[in-house]
Amino acid sequence: MKDGAYMKSLGLAARVFAASFALAVGTAEARPLNQVLGTWRMVSAQLDPDGRNVPAYGQKPNSLLVFTEDMHFIEVLTDASIPKFASNARGGGTDEENRAAMAGSIGFFGTYTVDENGVFSGNRVEGSTFPNWVGSERTRKDLKLDVSGDRIIENFQRPEGTKVVITWERVR
Repeated sequence: MKDGAYMKSLGLAARVFAASFALAVGTAEARPLNQVLGTWRMVSAQLDPDGRNVPAYGQKPNSLLVFTEDMHFIEVLTDASIPKFASNARGGGTDEENRAAMAGSIGFFGTYTVDENGVFSGNRVEGSTFPNWVGSERTRKDLKLDVSGDRIIENFQRPEGTKVVITWERVR
């Protein structure tokens, strides 16, 4: 190949690569940003039963919320101050130990949706340590997630009327 032809083919290859790159970037930018995507750690959780503002998961909440790219989520909420079981066996707790563990923690998972702007629009629970939640669906009317930078403020109301506000911080 002569030098001129070689340079022309190099120029053509560079233009094809640049066009392909621009198309790929343009396509990626065309998809809306999923504002909740990622892993989040609980900062605080407050209950407001009867107008009182009390910690929902004790003074040491230890919880994670994960939203995956394939539109699945998992949320595990725990109170780190719940005492360990004396028996050291998960199935061997006393009634009191089991009651404290159940009342002070919950884990659930399922799928979620975002709207055309990438804003959380709802979820469906597929599994939960509280069986009554399995199959439940929540919309923005029931569960609101407001994202501001690296923080999510989660607001929802329990069926009996207690309001819950949880603050999450993005894990780096």
